[in-house]
Amino acid sequence: MRAVVQRVSHAAIRVEGALIAEMGAGLVALVGVARDDGPTQACELAERIVHLRIFPDAEGRMNRSLLETGGTLGVVSQFTLMGDARKGRRPAFTAAAPGPHAEPLVDALAGAARGLGVPVVTGRFGAQMQIALRNEGPVTILLDTERQF
Repeated sequence: MRAVVQRVSHAAIRVEGALIAEMGAGLVALVGVARDDGPTQACELAERIVHLRIFPDAEGRMNRSLLETGGTLGVVSQFTLMGDARKGRRPAFTAAAPGPHAEPLVDALAGAARGLGVPVVTGRFGAQMQIALRNEGPVTILLDTERQF
């Protein structure tokens, strides 16, 4: 699984113009699921996200986690994170898990984060979403359970 994690002061998720989720300070994670991913990867990625030390401490250093700050996690599925654009200009998405395999794993990641004590908001799997966020810092981190980056 892959995630683009952004530290935010606010985020809102809309589907067909309707607000489906909104959050204050925390992290927004855009999540891609690979064909070979399973529940182990979902739990691992949730752990890494909620323990990621990218919030400032009293001295202004990035030294605090989402758990320590009491922020919210926004989880949004994004199969395009599994796109491979190494050949040509059109990405191939063959590494992306099909919806019936990916959706329960995105849900498992959100559930694992909740189980760790983090409030979670989610997008709507498979929907055309509009994500509005205010990136703080800006801070954006790439995570991959295969440790490719």
